[in-house]
Amino acid sequence: MTRTNGDEVLVTGGSGYLAGWIIAALLRQGSRVRTTVRSLAREGEVRAAIAAHVDPGDRLSFFEADLLKDEGWERAAAGCRHVLHVASPMPVREYARQDLVRPAREGVLRVLKAASGAGVDRVVMTSSLNAAMPRAGSSSAVADEETWTDLSDRKVSNYTRSKTLAEQDAWAYARSLGGPMELVTVLPAFIQGPVFSKDVSGSLELVARLLKGEVSALPQVGFSIVDIRDLVDLHLSALTSPAAKGQRFIAASDFLWMSEIAQLLRDRFGADAAKVPVRRAPDLMVRFAARFDPSLREIASNLGKRRECSAEKAKRLLAWRARPAAESIIDGARSMIEARLA
Repeated sequence: MTRTNGDEVLVTGGSGYLAGWIIAALLRQGSRVRTTVRSLAREGEVRAAIAAHVDPGDRLSFFEADLLKDEGWERAAAGCRHVLHVASPMPVREYARQDLVRPAREGVLRVLKAASGAGVDRVVMTSSLNAAMPRAGSSSAVADEETWTDLSDRKVSNYTRSKTLAEQDAWAYARSLGGPMELVTVLPAFIQGPVFSKDVSGSLELVARLLKGEVSALPQVGFSIVDIRDLVDLHLSALTSPAAKGQRFIAASDFLWMSEIAQLLRDRFGADAAKVPVRRAPDLMVRFAARFDPSLREIASNLGKRRECSAEKAKRLLAWRARPAAESIIDGARSMIEARLA
């Protein structure tokens, strides 16, 4: 992982799980970090969470900027050499059942325009593996960086649509510039690993809900997984490596079925995992429930599907390595149990 050598770096969405870990890693390297939050009322909370991992000293500053508003972005990017655009809405909490497409698409263009205007050398954008999924039944069974999700498929979720369109917009804008600003995109699988703060990330809620007994039965669905620590390493390598220029990189380790995740928790944590379900949810029951609960529709459409992907490009060009998915699940669960979050 190449260091940023004390350069000024902007990380968008500073209150998020991935952004928090990235900011902490940059500060450890000696970088000066700027980060955006939708309201500066959250600065104290975010600063305290980061300080629990690394002393920021005077090297961390906050800027108010919203993905749906022009104000604040130029000021946040001014003087930065690098930008990590991590902020994007997920279909949980305040964005549950809300439109995700508009903030994702408008937000990425606001960030890129501000970065270009500030003379930024390179922007690394966090996309999603969901933006590179082969259509069900296609001849290409393994997702790689040449794959783009087919948005003509009506089963594509709002979240997947938002990530795919936002990344496509980013590449179109970068091409329209013709240089010198460079773009790299990172496409994470299902992010797991240790918590960053008392605020459990949306991506960790599955394990938290299993431990709390909030899932009564296990649907036959699975996930390609990437560890948050490995994902941070890939973002920072993508930020500075000459080989990363103009590239997409999938970030993924192993595939685990939900039943395998539950078994890992029961085997490793004993009494602390006593509420983790054993019973499998029949496919017919999941499909029926999805007719009335929109949150289950993507699960229903993926029942029994083992979606494979390849992270060989990141390994080959950036010497990136990902730890086993089981380690990510166990370390994440342990951190939640120790922090009494599950």
